[in-house]
Amino acid sequence: MHIHLDALGGVAGDMFAAALLDAFPEHQAGVSASIRAVDGRIACAVRAHNDGILSGARFAVSAPGVEPGPAPHRHDHPARHDHPHPHDHDHAHDHAHDDGHGHGDGHDHAHDHAHDHAHDDGHGHGDGHDQGHGHGHRPWSEIRAALEAADLAPAVRAQALAIFGHLAAAEARVHGIAVEAVAFHEVGAFDSIADIVAAAHLIAALGVRSWSVSALPLGSGRVRTQHGPLPVPAPATTLLLEGFSTLDDGVPGERVTPTGAAILRHLCGEDPGRGRPRGILGRTGIGFGTKVLPGLSNCLRVLVLDEAAARPGRRDLAVIAFEIDDQSGEDLAMGLDRLRGEPGILDVVQAPVLGKKGRMMARIQILVRPESLEAAIAACFRETTTIGLRYHRVEGAVLDREARTVDHAGRPIRVKVVDRPGGRTAKAEADDARDHAGHAARARLRREAERLALTVPEEER
Repeated sequence: MHIHLDALGGVAGDMFAAALLDAFPEHQAGVSASIRAVDGRIACAVRAHNDGILSGARFAVSAPGVEPGPAPHRHDHPARHDHPHPHDHDHAHDHAHDDGHGHGDGHDHAHDHAHDHAHDDGHGHGDGHDQGHGHGHRPWSEIRAALEAADLAPAVRAQALAIFGHLAAAEARVHGIAVEAVAFHEVGAFDSIADIVAAAHLIAALGVRSWSVSALPLGSGRVRTQHGPLPVPAPATTLLLEGFSTLDDGVPGERVTPTGAAILRHLCGEDPGRGRPRGILGRTGIGFGTKVLPGLSNCLRVLVLDEAAARPGRRDLAVIAFEIDDQSGEDLAMGLDRLRGEPGILDVVQAPVLGKKGRMMARIQILVRPESLEAAIAACFRETTTIGLRYHRVEGAVLDREARTVDHAGRPIRVKVVDRPGGRTAKAEADDARDHAGHAARARLRREAERLALTVPEEER
């Protein structure tokens, strides 16, 4: 299964959770349980929503101890609201964006506000909110400890820590401090923690093979903070979106929040430029923010694709290629053996070629699963002397095959049985005949093992 994220309005943490829960409503109870495992006072709900153009869902999180209510009203003014009514976490970043259009940022997610700036720098700054519902500086170490102590499934905890880790690293770079010194402001609040835990639960529960995202709308304008005006996208968001495709659709405001950017970095960071693959379209879901964008639905859409069903016998692959002329044959052989053991690398071959000035070189070609491409590239630079390489994506055709083990003369022999258009064939594993002296003896052993694999029922082998 592959999920493609279509960022029509943008991407924020609650929009991500809402879109997936619109597509997979059976996971609502599990999301709620994971959030309560981190903080039992937090409640969440999925609400149906129609903006007059599209219908989908919104993800609402309450203040601790208050059940989530109906959709919040819009705030088109600077977000200093001291009124005590319970309100959803995604009410308009209303940090009054200075874009001259008077409609804020388009997302209504005060917690996801990109300039989390949130390290404890001693200035006592806020962000223009005086909301009185738990927003304040929280050290990254405190949030991490809470997630580690919570009664979460290990996979959910790992996903949540990874997403928050991206945020912490970006904030550390923005402010020039150590990661351990980072303290989040809005993103550390209860609503953002709920959004990230909800996202983590869904990512872990769905077990998606790969993710992709459309070009991201960057928005425009500025947002007012206690640090003064900051540009959109804000500094931490900008760092998190390095390598992603962007577009300018003419709609201003903060369109991708830092929580949304951290989720994208976590899911698509190894291959941010990957396009939507071919596949059979299954479920779809739409998750809304609360702000109204001029002439545009403020939503994130998810498309669930079954790639295997669309292309039986096909698979996506990546090919890495480079040449080596300055590494000894002995050391290169050891390096290539190590590459063969890397997760995601399917095959490594080398061939002699003539290079510049008539030098003999080794041409290396590596077949790798697309999701492991970045790790494989790093391994190539680590294990060989190359300082540059090429890679491209390809499609492969594969035949159905089955690994069988047969018993011959008291020894197990592994055999690969393949379904070919002209009938089944079998090939014994050469290593299992290695200790037989003589080519004829090894050939007889392999032929008999192959015959047994093709003719003897499994229960009799």
